[in-house]
Amino acid sequence: MKSINSPIHPKVNNVFIHVKDLKKSAGWYCNLLGIPHNCDSVESPVYNIPITYETGLTLDDHTFDPDFRFEPSSHVLFNFYAKDIDEAYRFIKDNNISIVKEIERIGDFAYFTFQDSDGNVLMICNG
Repeated sequence: MKSINSPIHPKVNNVFIHVKDLKKSAGWYCNLLGIPHNCDSVESPVYNIPITYETGLTLDDHTFDPDFRFEPSSHVLFNFYAKDIDEAYRFIKDNNISIVKEIERIGDFAYFTFQDSDGNVLMICNG
């Protein structure tokens, strides 16, 4: 395949998650990721979770889009990484977060899916 010159970088820059209640969702995600959270710093329509790696995570409540109708995603939007999948699973269970699919192991690779506070399906993988 011939290489083409493109101004678009082969990198996922940011992930958007559509939410109903921005302040509630910001708190939920910050708690999930163990990030300090100040509810007063959350202003509609978007909140950027303070991620420490390259790909960003933005919550969007569509305050300025009156035609937007929220529907949670029943398909995995993206995955979080956890070195120890069993520890991550216990953390999710201990925090009463709804598990969608139990841990599946494929060789050394393992993952499970769960729902955020708005019903969006997310995944945690160990690889």
